[in-house]
Amino acid sequence: MLTAEKSLAIPREMIERIVDARRRSDALFDIVRSDSLYDRPIPERHRIIFYVGHLEAFDWNLLHETLRVSSSRTSSSHVELDRLFAFGIDPVGGGLPTDVPSEWPSLATVRNYVSDVRNSLDAALATADFDAARMDASRSTPLSTLLQVATEHRLMHVETLAYMLHRLPLDRKIRGEFSSESAFLSHPPVIPEMISVPEGAVTLGLPRDGKTFGWDNEYEAHAEQVPPFQIDRYKVTNRQYLEFMADGGYENKSLWSEDDWNWKNVQAVSHPAFWERRGDAWSWRGMFDLIPFDSESSPQDWPVYVSHAEASAYARWAGKSLPTEAQWQRAAIGAGNGNADFLCWDPTPIGSFPDSRSSFGVDEMAGNGWEWTSTVFVPFAGFEPFPFYRGYSADFFDGKHFVMKGGSSRTAAGMLRPSFRNWFQAHYQYAYVGFRCVSWS
Repeated sequence: MLTAEKSLAIPREMIERIVDARRRSDALFDIVRSDSLYDRPIPERHRIIFYVGHLEAFDWNLLHETLRVSSSRTSSSHVELDRLFAFGIDPVGGGLPTDVPSEWPSLATVRNYVSDVRNSLDAALATADFDAARMDASRSTPLSTLLQVATEHRLMHVETLAYMLHRLPLDRKIRGEFSSESAFLSHPPVIPEMISVPEGAVTLGLPRDGKTFGWDNEYEAHAEQVPPFQIDRYKVTNRQYLEFMADGGYENKSLWSEDDWNWKNVQAVSHPAFWERRGDAWSWRGMFDLIPFDSESSPQDWPVYVSHAEASAYARWAGKSLPTEAQWQRAAIGAGNGNADFLCWDPTPIGSFPDSRSSFGVDEMAGNGWEWTSTVFVPFAGFEPFPFYRGYSADFFDGKHFVMKGGSSRTAAGMLRPSFRNWFQAHYQYAYVGFRCVSWS
């Protein structure tokens, strides 16, 4: 096993981050009962077993050539698994995977593959000459960048896997010591209000100076001038969203774009995916509990998690709009972190983290749920795809994905940086993503 003490050639903090990321992904798979690892909790995604192998396959495909790992590991069976587990899926246009569990390797085979990959990479990392790898002019990408990519890729999946496992029936998860309750459940409700943000400039992206790590879509840094606007101090809550539903929000065609309206009707979408109705009462589907809206630990003052289509309809109903990426980032200047970095499994009531407030007085823009923007995911000027992962961003510059900013309770601290850009399709309901609204008046 790779440890910080075992490798002196690679900076200690890099090894510590890799070790911690592995610990988190291993712990996440441990909450799934072994007979449920071949389930597909989200129809648009692979079965869980794919992700057990994918994290190691990604690391192997990314690192083994740079680390010059001995080819003795690359048997024909391992090469086949390297390919099988290489890429996830992001179906656009209604296409869903149709594979069956029997088409996947056995759990023992996948776990042996994971162990073999880790042992091979760890042996190479433990003896790697970091300075030589960094300075080798024949390599277009420094080893330090590849290690950061491997670590953040795994941590991204720790979050996306969490919301996938959120969809598993409660009896297919091992609760252990985990609880959906938090120390913030007794926080008193806050009064929604809007904050005025004056006209000013904001810098989007990162400078390409070789000093700061970012994914390819974070480059290059550029300034935008943002006219004055008003923005919700807090994320929109389940309580507020109930008002939208009670007022016929899902039945009012004028609130939805044509594409969103058709999607809603075809998929029979009538409420947020994290809500469940039992009789006349709503409950929130937590990671380990079903929490009634009328319970003592009511989730009504938690941020609502919805698709971009649903958030847009709510904003129109409220006479407002979703913020642009530049508006959101300007409002977030000086913000601290809230419910983030694996603090809680589920959201916490808005207003629980006053120290997260931005310089303009906007609360918890980093944590407790990503936030939709109205900005279509497109490249910044000067965009260059990663040579070792050319499709990471470029495959999604299709006009169908929207930028999300901020972070959720399951977002690692390093990815709470202001420049980080997340994205999803407009009709994807399952992510930990909410929203707040803006107005120009």
